Amino acid sequence: MDAIKNAIETVDLSKKYKDRTVVDNVNLSVKQGEIFALLGENGAGKTTIIKMLCCLLLPTTGDAKIMNFSILKDAAKIKQFMNISPQETAIAPNLTAKENLELIAEIYGSKRAEVGRKAEEMLTLFGLSDRANDKARTFSGGMQRRLNIAMALITNPKILFLDEPTLGLDVLARRELWHVIEKLKGNVTMILTTHYLEEAEALSDRAAIMAKGKIKAIGTAVELMKKTNTKNFEDAFISLVSESGVTK
Repeated sequence: MDAIKNAIETVDLSKKYKDRTVVDNVNLSVKQGEIFALLGENGAGKTTIIKMLCCLLLPTTGDAKIMNFSILKDAAKIKQFMNISPQETAIAPNLTAKENLELIAEIYGSKRAEVGRKAEEMLTLFGLSDRANDKARTFSGGMQRRLNIAMALITNPKILFLDEPTLGLDVLARRELWHVIEKLKGNVTMILTTHYLEEAEALSDRAAIMAKGKIKAIGTAVELMKKTNTKNFEDAFISLVSESGVTK
């Protein structure tokens, strides 16, 4: 697997419901270790793409390769090395931070001797060591988000989907979480969905802009601004998702 250049490749990936096309012939590739932002307005098709890449939803046509495994044929294998940190936290509020982490590690098959060590590593990485034995329900929103991502990461995924990881957080809590995500860059391939464009610009190596089920453009923030002849990333996004915007 180390020789595989792209962690994710889609080929004409599409999803239709009766007469409605939700994802329309999407072709994109994500390099190993890259933070790749999937951006678009509500209803653009982002969530449907993620569900297909996570093997939770079959495409109508097309395929995708995750670490060279097909989502059509190898779903069981793919699920062994990917995970998702959803918008809704998966935290058990009456367990401590350490207990939440240990529980997930055990569910995913870690040996008993490794469970405690892995939990301690995650607590340190996410700055939660001093609250390790406090119940999760006492945590602030920012701390719960950090714990939520730590719980996804403790399974040692090669690919991690971050669905609106800072939704509802204040500015300071958001920036703290940014620093944690930046530490993971290069070690884990991450697919980021967010409506905070400054977040996508700050964290992602590249971004795909979607509108009405189609990919309008893919590139770095600088490349997308150049493509749309705009001076900031927000204006580039607006140009690309508008009907009069640039298409790929």
